[in-house]
Amino acid sequence: MRPDDPFDDAVTARAVIAADGTLTRWSEGARLLLGHTAEEVVGRPAAELLADGTGMPRPPLNARWSGSLALRHRSGGTVTVWVLAHHRQPADGGPGDWLAVTPLEVGEHALPDDPLVRTAVFQSPCATMVFDERLRLRGVNDAMADLLGLPADHLRGLKPTDVGGQPQHFELEQHMRRVLRTGRPHDMQTYMKATGEDRPHAWLARLAPLADDSGRVRGVCVTAHDFTEQFRARERLQLVNEASIRIGTTLDVTRTAQELAEVCVPALADFVSVDLLEPEEPGGDPAGPLTTPVSLRRVAHHSLTPGSPESVADVGEVVVYPAAAPQADSLIAGHSVVASVESGDLDPWLAVDEARARQVREFGVHSMLSVPLQARGTTLGVAAFTRFRRPDPFTHDDVLLAEEVTARAAICVDNARRYSRERETTLALQRSLLPRTLPRTAAVEAATRYLPAARSGVGGDWFDVIPLSGMRVAMVVGDVVGQGIQASATMGRLRTAVRTLADIDLAPDELLTHLDDLVQHLSHEWGSDTGPGEVGATCLYAVYDPVSRRCTLARAGHPSPVLIPPGGPARQLDLPSGPPLGTGGLPFESAEFSLPESTVLAFYTDGLIMSPARDTEVGQALLREALSSASGSLDETCDRVLHALLSPGGTPDDVALLLARTHGLPSSQVATWDIPADPALVAPIRKQVLDQLAAWAMTEASFTAELVVSELVTNAIRYGAPPIRLRLIHDDTTLICEVSDTNHTAPHLRRAKTWDEGGRGLLLVAQLTQRWGSRHTADGKTIWAEMALVDEM
Repeated sequence: MRPDDPFDDAVTARAVIAADGTLTRWSEGARLLLGHTAEEVVGRPAAELLADGTGMPRPPLNARWSGSLALRHRSGGTVTVWVLAHHRQPADGGPGDWLAVTPLEVGEHALPDDPLVRTAVFQSPCATMVFDERLRLRGVNDAMADLLGLPADHLRGLKPTDVGGQPQHFELEQHMRRVLRTGRPHDMQTYMKATGEDRPHAWLARLAPLADDSGRVRGVCVTAHDFTEQFRARERLQLVNEASIRIGTTLDVTRTAQELAEVCVPALADFVSVDLLEPEEPGGDPAGPLTTPVSLRRVAHHSLTPGSPESVADVGEVVVYPAAAPQADSLIAGHSVVASVESGDLDPWLAVDEARARQVREFGVHSMLSVPLQARGTTLGVAAFTRFRRPDPFTHDDVLLAEEVTARAAICVDNARRYSRERETTLALQRSLLPRTLPRTAAVEAATRYLPAARSGVGGDWFDVIPLSGMRVAMVVGDVVGQGIQASATMGRLRTAVRTLADIDLAPDELLTHLDDLVQHLSHEWGSDTGPGEVGATCLYAVYDPVSRRCTLARAGHPSPVLIPPGGPARQLDLPSGPPLGTGGLPFESAEFSLPESTVLAFYTDGLIMSPARDTEVGQALLREALSSASGSLDETCDRVLHALLSPGGTPDDVALLLARTHGLPSSQVATWDIPADPALVAPIRKQVLDQLAAWAMTEASFTAELVVSELVTNAIRYGAPPIRLRLIHDDTTLICEVSDTNHTAPHLRRAKTWDEGGRGLLLVAQLTQRWGSRHTADGKTIWAEMALVDEM
């Protein structure tokens, strides 16, 4: 028996029994187990080794037996062991023999000594390598050696960073140290090209600790698995998921197209362009049917290379594609088209487009994929995917992925296009409901700004400047709750109502009371659609008198205005806080302030000061700070306020801002007389009026003014109640005559019949003046008439 015979090892006890029951071979392990040497037992019956004297069980041929046996030790004692025996049929067809084995030691450390186990490990198709505590390579199997492209014998003793200098090798060492330190397995994923391969693969490296019997980690076993297909499937799924999140974040066509291009680079292509068909009208459907050459407008492109030098067209430029271009072919056919330089599919196109052919040669473009953008039965444009850095051409899976992402983008583009069309329509409606220009008045100088909401674009904010009698002016700003067409329509009705109520010269608190009734009526009117109480609004109404230089204000749930006195800091006016319009039942209160010359009043809606990024108090402080230097142009101040408070991306709510700088009317432009209640004294009053007009150098208006004063004073003496007062006011363009008395009954215009002796006075006043009317006061009423002055006055 040779010492190097695999049969004769000390780890396992082995014995060979001939067909007649005699022992023919006896291993060193068997000697260690029972104490008998080979010379003592070979040639003798195996049954003599049984302690109970019975014969060894004889299993059937071609079968095996296992079980516990009591065996006689050489010392006379008994050893009970587990024995595995199986019949061995010789190649020459003889009777064969039996091999009986029993392991002497059971443990993991025995496995590496088994040549079969070593062979299985090193010839396994799973690439494996083993490192010790110092991260020195102790061994690699054939699969790993082939993967590394180096002889296995030359790798022993090297570290991962000795084998390669890529970042993945350093990362592997870091993870291996972590496994040695923690004793826990770890998985590492990477994407790299193995030796001899022309394209990278996705690899999963599994790191497992190797511990001895005491549990101490002595090394690390690393196995590498190619999971490229699973990686690509997950990558495609991730791209689809990312597209659903990143594409369509706004209702803007250009931004949506840009998001499509950015999502697909570099996950699907190295360069992506999006071209859309031109609609016949803004926001409309593209013209059809399509014929070549096809004209499209470049709306977006994105590249791995900064600046997108691969593109032959700039964003916004019209691109014409001939019949040979993949973009035109896919649009006409209505499905995706794949073309490559190698197949020659691009040759006809490049032959007629030298600029594009030059770009293909310069950047090494080898494959193109063109996918039409289609949504709701309408072709909107085309997305072109180009590869020049990635060596692999587009596969069938790439086409399916591009179609999936493009289909999602097409729906978003169509939504944005439809939204743009509706937004333009609603903005046009809203612009028609807001004042196009502000009237020029002697009382105030005004400037305004209105910004629609960034998303909806349509809201219910409004502002107005309304000339009143006696050189006075009304300023109003309001905000209808909600956004959309209904908010704009409500705003239009409320603005009309405010102008109507202002025309009858209601006090601010009374005007808001009537407006509150109107909002309640609108709530009930639209109750079938929105539910009662769904219509609401806030409003601030102010009346400024340049003669007295006093301003009366009332608000209904609206922010208080900011007052900027000449040379002083801006401050918030303290006004009674009335309830929002539509609440009903609660009173509104007015407050009156005396305003110095050139005082600036800032009226605004809450969209200016409210923001998700800050508190309302912070917004009001920023507004006061921006208004503190309102001594210059009001238009410049408006722009400064918007720049200070609004973000460049727009606001979630629409914004209205109205700035008004007050002007006082000098006392030299006002004349007042107390009128005795005696008709005989009308003539002297007329004389005083003519003298005053002469002093004002307005003799050209004397005739008209004399008739108007005579009629209004006579009516006040005849139908009014004393005391009676006459007042004349003028500026550069207008002369105003006012007669006040304490009778609250307002006059009305009558149509006198042919033979009537009276009833023509107010009709005459109406014919001679620009406008006339009456307003109620706390003491009675005032009848007024305005006369235009000639240009040379």
